[in-house]
Amino acid sequence: MKKFVFASVMALAGLGLTLTPVLRAQQSGTIQIKDPAEYNAFQMASTQSDPKAKAAALESFLTTYPQSVVKGPVLDMLIDTYQQTGDADKTLSAASRLLQVDPNNLKALFISVYIKKTQCGKTSDAQTCDDAAALARKGLALQKPADVTDDDWKKQTGAAFPIFHSAIALDDVLSKKDVKAAISEYRTELMLYPPQATQAGPGLVDTLQLAEAYTKPDGKDLVQAVWFYARAWNFAPPAYKAQIEPKLEYYYKKYHGDLTGLDAIKQQAAASLFPPGTFQITAAATPAEIAHKVVVETPDLTTLNLNDKEFILASGSKDDADKLWGVMKDQVTPVPGIVISADANTIKMAVSQDAKDAKIADFIVNLKKPLEEKEIPQAGFEYALQPAAELDGTYDSYTQVPATATLSQTVQIVLREGFIQPEKKKPVPVHKKPSAAHHPGA
Repeated sequence: MKKFVFASVMALAGLGLTLTPVLRAQQSGTIQIKDPAEYNAFQMASTQSDPKAKAAALESFLTTYPQSVVKGPVLDMLIDTYQQTGDADKTLSAASRLLQVDPNNLKALFISVYIKKTQCGKTSDAQTCDDAAALARKGLALQKPADVTDDDWKKQTGAAFPIFHSAIALDDVLSKKDVKAAISEYRTELMLYPPQATQAGPGLVDTLQLAEAYTKPDGKDLVQAVWFYARAWNFAPPAYKAQIEPKLEYYYKKYHGDLTGLDAIKQQAAASLFPPGTFQITAAATPAEIAHKVVVETPDLTTLNLNDKEFILASGSKDDADKLWGVMKDQVTPVPGIVISADANTIKMAVSQDAKDAKIADFIVNLKKPLEEKEIPQAGFEYALQPAAELDGTYDSYTQVPATATLSQTVQIVLREGFIQPEKKKPVPVHKKPSAAHHPGA
């Protein structure tokens, strides 16, 4: 099972949708260097053609002339030069130094937010996320400089402001844990893009992020989630389309009861970024009614997939859940999911999509033999189906867990005699030497 990763700037690289943020420098007018030696050093550094040589020469210039009248333009050139070399850390350093010289420089703010947002997405470090959001808020509050035309300012803010809102949204999700605020920021961001710009790049990534946010307990709205998953599915590259579709179908089916009508929603979402005000999805039946229908209409309950089994155990009447449990109990099963916590004797797993979203354990696997310390999986590790490492266990008991203010009714399933199957390696093909009878010329 491929791990589903489509988050923030991390996903941009995976999709081949990397953005090179480029804004024009906000320098204007003529700056004169009076000292001939300083002027020559500036000319030598600024005219280098090799990016690495140019960066070194510009840094040397700043060391020699730390108070130069062209310190701002030199730092601006350094930003562009380090971007050419692909060195994010040094690009960020140059942008940070330019902000010390010119605190309201939109380009430096944009570069700083973009790189820190990338780091936030990779590490989830609260301070980094907060820094990106703080710089983004500062950028959003900027007023147009007097020497910048309205048209240029519109172009610059059109490139920068969506990224600023995206950084604030990511901070809301990862650091502030405020999903409702994140939803507001993502929607504001997407409104700033021309609709066609959301069919790729950061706009497409954050369309999916918005869909994800609508599935979280504190911001749950499955009608909106389905729309934005459908929108993202329409324009995602094939490899990611195959990962988005199961989530789209899961939440649509969870709300509607089956997949009828989903194709029409996909077509609608392809034509519009936001759903029309009249958009709705009919809830075909209550979860208990849906569960009963599946139990009654499925001749062999063992053929149901794990998600459907868990849904019936969580949402079905006691009679329906018990009927299903009668064919599950004492059966050995793989447990694909994400580790919530583990010790030598027990692994607690999030298996259903709802459990993964809420980061709670819906499966508890009690192991047959204690694990050695080095074998205990870390929280976040994902067990899949073979040939990857697989966690297996024997169904032992289940308990329905009543709904709360933030989580619909769910189930906790306990398995006994758990064990881990190691990853199966693909056999290396053996090429046998042909016999003499089949050898050319024999």
